[in-house]
Amino acid sequence: MSSFVHLHVHSEYSLLDGANKIKELPARAKELGMNALAITDHGTMFGAIDFYKECKKQGIKAIIGCEVYVAPRGRHNKEPNIDNAHAHLILLAKNEIGYKNLINLVSIRLYRRLLL
Repeated sequence: MSSFVHLHVHSEYSLLDGANKIKELPARAKELGMNALAITDHGTMFGAIDFYKECKKQGIKAIIGCEVYVAPRGRHNKEPNIDNAHAHLILLAKNEIGYKNLINLVSIRLYRRLLL
């Protein structure tokens, strides 16, 4: 088995950024000799359960994560030269507690977006 593990992979749930099909990712990782694979879609975890199940079926360790957006002061602040230094941050769950925390973080972000 290879010691290399992709820790930043987008699936079909990363709109306009990911073309990988959840069902095909773990099989391809297994073909390449990988023993683990992460999923880190943009701001969403909609593919996490299917990804986990498919990895389990293929004998690949599933690493669940998410790529979140980070802004200096907040997403509604748009002052030039202050707020244009935004970034992406990859968050990976270490265990079930981390998975639940990640779900909460992503859900809070989605909930706030609906309210504002």
